[in-house]
Amino acid sequence: MDNGSGIDFTVETLGACTVDSPLAPRLDARRTTQHYVQETDRILFDDTLSKVSSRDGDVSDLPSLEPTGPRKKIFFDPSKVRVGIVTCGGLCPGINNVIRGLVTELTTHYGVRRIHGFRNGYQGFIPRYGHDVVDLTPEAVQNIDGEGGTILGSSRGQQDPVEIVDALERMGISILFVIGGDGTMRGAQRIAAEIKSRQQRIAVVGIPKTIDNDIPFIDQSFGFQSAFSEATRSIRSAKVEARTAPNGVSVVKLMGRHSGFIACYAALAQNDADYVLIPEVPFQLHGPGGFLENLRAKVQAQGHALIVAAEGAGQELFDDDGGRDASGNKKLQDVGRLLRQCISDDFEAHGMDLNLRYIDPSYVIRSVPANPYDSVYCIRLAHAAVHAAMAGRTNMVVGRWRRRFVHIPIALAVSARNQVDPHGDLWWSVLEATGQPWSFGEFTGDDVTAFGGQ
Repeated sequence: MDNGSGIDFTVETLGACTVDSPLAPRLDARRTTQHYVQETDRILFDDTLSKVSSRDGDVSDLPSLEPTGPRKKIFFDPSKVRVGIVTCGGLCPGINNVIRGLVTELTTHYGVRRIHGFRNGYQGFIPRYGHDVVDLTPEAVQNIDGEGGTILGSSRGQQDPVEIVDALERMGISILFVIGGDGTMRGAQRIAAEIKSRQQRIAVVGIPKTIDNDIPFIDQSFGFQSAFSEATRSIRSAKVEARTAPNGVSVVKLMGRHSGFIACYAALAQNDADYVLIPEVPFQLHGPGGFLENLRAKVQAQGHALIVAAEGAGQELFDDDGGRDASGNKKLQDVGRLLRQCISDDFEAHGMDLNLRYIDPSYVIRSVPANPYDSVYCIRLAHAAVHAAMAGRTNMVVGRWRRRFVHIPIALAVSARNQVDPHGDLWWSVLEATGQPWSFGEFTGDDVTAFGGQ
């Protein structure tokens, strides 16, 4: 159903829901309110009067998404269900919280007793790797939400969906929960397609994980708040290093391959940065109005400077291509190394002393446990994923849109990238907080667009 929006919000189902849900008695008295959306209702895609007014047709034709939550009728008989859970890609705070949330919801409220964890990402399905399968019980996942990382292990890289579905069939898996980023979700989409081609009834439901917060149609990714909160520690330390040394300059490189959300939010949360460099806003290093000229003036004026750079910033400054990684992502050039070298050379060329400090806390940040906010968010996503899967939804992910939890087709979740809008409120706040210029060099921001940017 694209409702005239040009975006298809249709969520695939395995068939009619004919089984009485164990949760049905609790649902009889519930109605749509400002805090709850009934299963037959929809979540509006637009949130401004001008957007809604520009749509043609009736109210029922407005673009909308399916809400999450328990259904009175479900597709699977809980007593017959066997579930698989897999975690893929890089680490992110909150993965263990999601695992525990899935297991406890399945067992406590639906009575599912056979839940298996596949080790080391999609490799866990492939016989040649020899990874064992973990039985996930409430006892096995107790207290894992206090740990960083994932108890199932993870890996990058694509695996053959035919072999993966073969493994699902051998084990009699009815539902597969996939926790991972955009590459992982593309893999889940291929798995769902292979299942469909075999006319099997196996649900594939994703819980999108990206520390960069770059998945579209989702307000915020789980683990993101924990990540930028932890990043503030490095910014705080870098500021101390910079201001206690003559002509001190600190560079902090944070995660953010194509989206600068962590750099922006961390810099705002610990309001000490003089510059924030992100992938969405290209910049020039040299020449009049360039970054280096501005940096020298800042250091001369206040005696020090702090730079926060996302790992994907400044890629336009490199000539060569870094190739592709195991997941098929373009390898980034090292903007941290470039900044260190160019800042050192520029200060030397202008006869200025320099005390340069460089901090890259990326792997420390990825491995921390989820903070309380993300802990709540993770368990709510886990509950939503279980309800969707038991109701026979497939080839979809759960997320939050406009503060409401919704079902999103995987095709949409991997169709674009959520980025910081150079003309949006978030970037404007960063410019106000840092006092840095709108641009360094000739760039004005007019040639950059962002899908779902903030």
